[in-house]
Amino acid sequence: MRNNRTITNRRHQKARSLVVLLSAILLAPGPVLPQKQRENRTALTKDQRIVHLLNRIAFGARPGDVEHVKAMGIENYIEQQLAPDRIPDPNVEAKVKHLATLNMSTAELYEKFPQPGQLIRELQRQGLLPQELAEARREPGSNSSTEMQRSPDSPNPMDNEKVRRAIREYYEKNGLQLPQRIMAELHASRILRAVYSERQLQEVMVDFWTNHFNVFAGKGADRWLLTAYDRDTIRPHAVGKFSELLLATAKSPAMLFYLDNFQSVSPNIQARRGMGQRRGIQQRDPIFRPGAPNGRNNEMERPQPQMARRGLNENYARELMELHTLGVDGGYTQKDVQEVARCFTGWTILAPRGGGAAPSGLLGAVARKNAGTFFFNERVHDDGEKTVLGHKISSGGGINDGLRVLEILARHPSTAKFIASKLVVHFVSDEPPAALVDRVAATYAKSGGDIREMLRTILYSAEFNSPVAYRAKIKRPFELAVSALRTLGAETNGGPQLHQWIARMGEPLYGFQAPTGYSDTAESWVTTGGLLERMNFGLALASNRVPGTRVNLKGLIDNPEDEQGGIMDDLLQAILAGEISQNTRAALMKQLNQQPPANSASLEETPASGQLNRAMAGPRRQTVRAGNNDPVTKMVGLILGSPEFQRQ
Repeated sequence: MRNNRTITNRRHQKARSLVVLLSAILLAPGPVLPQKQRENRTALTKDQRIVHLLNRIAFGARPGDVEHVKAMGIENYIEQQLAPDRIPDPNVEAKVKHLATLNMSTAELYEKFPQPGQLIRELQRQGLLPQELAEARREPGSNSSTEMQRSPDSPNPMDNEKVRRAIREYYEKNGLQLPQRIMAELHASRILRAVYSERQLQEVMVDFWTNHFNVFAGKGADRWLLTAYDRDTIRPHAVGKFSELLLATAKSPAMLFYLDNFQSVSPNIQARRGMGQRRGIQQRDPIFRPGAPNGRNNEMERPQPQMARRGLNENYARELMELHTLGVDGGYTQKDVQEVARCFTGWTILAPRGGGAAPSGLLGAVARKNAGTFFFNERVHDDGEKTVLGHKISSGGGINDGLRVLEILARHPSTAKFIASKLVVHFVSDEPPAALVDRVAATYAKSGGDIREMLRTILYSAEFNSPVAYRAKIKRPFELAVSALRTLGAETNGGPQLHQWIARMGEPLYGFQAPTGYSDTAESWVTTGGLLERMNFGLALASNRVPGTRVNLKGLIDNPEDEQGGIMDDLLQAILAGEISQNTRAALMKQLNQQPPANSASLEETPASGQLNRAMAGPRRQTVRAGNNDPVTKMVGLILGSPEFQRQ
């Protein structure tokens, strides 16, 4: 026993040593380039330009993609991708057509996938709770099935197996399903579209804007609201006008719920109700833990009951200016935050948690049919005069107050600079060239915030097409997983196991709790634990140990009977176009020649960072086993974990 533990520990130490080496290479200044290119850094070759383009405006090259782009021409490919609506995409539509929730309205999702606890409370309220469920939920020692309310210290009935079984039976009997399926299908659709869509730039921009306008799935009703957010808010505007995208996010129920604006009302409303202004106003909802840098933290506080949160809420107003438009140095003040919050009072959600509790009659029917949709509640809007960034907004404007704020922000020079900078960071370099940022900001101003035109400015720029930008970005886990699938020509159903791998590498989709979204720079991703997970994913993928995903590695090598060095070169050519540093190749060959004991673990894995709710939680801590000693499988896994593949 001690012998096996000693062998395993030595193997883990060797794995960590490799990861430390790869981490040092990844964080070294300057891009990874082959020796010949390092000697002549004046320009990229045509093949390198194509690889670079496919790594930035697509999620990597599939087999045959480089040849396809070369045949049609680089400029033609760029222009094609800038007009995604003109690209037929039947393959990806066939892949996602079985995901029924993608085409359901939010009201339908609430009805078909009710939250168990909420469903039980509503059935109890209506006197419709089935006897077996009431008996199952009865507190020990109670004499009445109506004793459903419990104190904070009493056990959670959902922890009772009898309760859970009764709920499952009730769901099956009434054709209902658990809400976990909603996010599972949304995750699958994101993965499938990124892997298979011909509209690759569209998918890259969906990923970009989903991070820019981040919403956390673990907050309350957002699990039901995110399907419409992806389908109706982000996708239609991903390469359109920024002002239209900004308006769509401002009216999105997912955003309104996430940043609590759906509960923000004029303090004068509270005063008229005799509650007093001091009791009604809430200057800043404590979403974020105090003491973190800039007052932020990745962990969101538990939401307070709705009645305790009524009043003016500044969350959305603050993030709208700081994260969505102007940037933290955009020139706004705390007074501007307050005035913007006043402008958006009344921007709310009809039946934000579903129409189950709606009253009977016509109004209740309307609420149930339109549950989870935006509406403007004029009765709770602050209709007084406001001043935002020096612009006077006259009283009596109603919903136009918020529309005017969005117009002011979309036209502001700070917004042009902030959006330009984020786009250049994403597509060019973690340290964005100032001259390019200025040109993209100028394009924003000239075109009225046309996202296509800004992308065109970037993609045809000397900075984008320079050797300095080549493989200079580190892939985030989602980008890494999708690019690996595309590179190997994998077949996948985008199922939970693949999403769980992405989560364990540190980027569960819709799983970032703070409004900032996931980082777009290397420092956040190049860690020993993170690289271990990435290498484990590569080995698991290559050895077909990701359920629902299959790869066939035979087509990647010319001669299966060749020596290891020759096979390695074939694989490097197929996966990395042959571009790998001598140091990395030597490290991979050394690791390849270290044969592990039979049935021992390949690399140690660490738990995924961050905790999600049960429905989104990743797999338990486990050890991935290589499963066989096939050298091709091991080579592919190691190449996928190499610095060159981690870069794009």
